[in-house]
Amino acid sequence: MRFTVATYNIHKGFSHLTRRMVIHELRERLHHMDADVVFLQEVQGSHEHHAIRYTDWPGKPQHEFLAGQLWREIAYGKNAIYRHGHHGNALLSRFPIVVQENEDISAHPFESRGLLHCVVRLGPRMPELHCINVHLGLFERGRQWQVRALCERIRSNVPRSAPLIVAGDFNDWRHRANRQLVDQLAVVEVFEAVKGRPARTFPSVLPFFRLDRIYARGLDVLDARVHYAYPGRRLSDHAALAATFELVSRRR
Repeated sequence: MRFTVATYNIHKGFSHLTRRMVIHELRERLHHMDADVVFLQEVQGSHEHHAIRYTDWPGKPQHEFLAGQLWREIAYGKNAIYRHGHHGNALLSRFPIVVQENEDISAHPFESRGLLHCVVRLGPRMPELHCINVHLGLFERGRQWQVRALCERIRSNVPRSAPLIVAGDFNDWRHRANRQLVDQLAVVEVFEAVKGRPARTFPSVLPFFRLDRIYARGLDVLDARVHYAYPGRRLSDHAALAATFELVSRRR
């Protein structure tokens, strides 16, 4: 079977430099991308002040609002909790999510980070797909610890024979996490596999840094592409990524 995944840091539903609220445009864009499984970072689960300030602020958590009727299965991992709300990572899926667990990988008290690990049932005779949605820290030392925690979780909880996708915002501008993940987990970065190097995704106005990634194991990578917002409609400070995979069913 073939399926498509996407990853997007939505910047809590605000445009670059937090100039305007764009959650409705983000919803339209995600629906247009039409991916089967969507990895989202910086999803606002709740914010009392924004709900009062903006008349068109969604009346439900952002992950539920963005899913609409297109993705019936939703998982949310609450990472940062503050006085007026919280945000974290979310997974939207057309396939049943049979297991979900959020792990706190915060490297210090001033930067809350997590990884959301979901197991997705793709269909009859298909192996279960492990999806790990990550948002790593801004500082190198903390990221090194977080990558080690990610590798340990995969070694302990993901069978070597199971298909695996790890996607999200790695903040890995020096490419050290990239080398570590490829060497230790035998994953492939999908843009390296298709284009020769990871995609430039940040800042979305003039992308230079290769911060957002999709890694896979046990899957054939068919295509990888970057979704930039057209001029005048910059939605997030990150660009979105998508990749198409093929997975062979199990024999009876």
